[in-house]
Amino acid sequence: MMKKLLAMVAGAAALSCGQIQAESAEPADSGKVLVTYFSATGTTENAAKKLAEATGGTLHAITPKVPYSAADLDWRDHQSRCYVEMHNPASRPEISSVIPDIAAYDTIYIGFPIWWDTYPSIIATFIEAHQLQGKTLIPFATSGGSGIDASVTNLKKNYPTLTWKRGLLLNGVDVQQIRGMLK
Repeated sequence: MMKKLLAMVAGAAALSCGQIQAESAEPADSGKVLVTYFSATGTTENAAKKLAEATGGTLHAITPKVPYSAADLDWRDHQSRCYVEMHNPASRPEISSVIPDIAAYDTIYIGFPIWWDTYPSIIATFIEAHQLQGKTLIPFATSGGSGIDASVTNLKKNYPTLTWKRGLLLNGVDVQQIRGMLK
């Protein structure tokens, strides 16, 4: 009877730890880490480089097939490319390439600038172009004023069969601060 009780306590403790891990932004204990990102102005690229250093991950840029110009990024212009893409739920801007060895990675950080309180449409293109089932996905973002919570909520809603972890907002942080966030 005592062995059964100890086994139940140990099982409950393991389950509890698993639930804590599920909400963590920490990478999986084993396997390769990929830090992939879309950056329109270089801000998210800078954060991604620091994240890759902090995690030991491989860095990969999500690049649009047609680069964004300054006019394309004018969010106040209702005719600008970013405005049109973000206001059309079916928009999927083409990316220049897919990652051929995506299967080699267990944990994938997906970074982006926050546009209209969520992730840019090109992130949907990236997700839909890759087999991400069974991967641990951790969104990270940079923003001039929005938090990451709405982006994470939308990713979970739009891609419910994927394994999403808590997101990271990486505005103006250094490598040591990122390491602290991952603990």
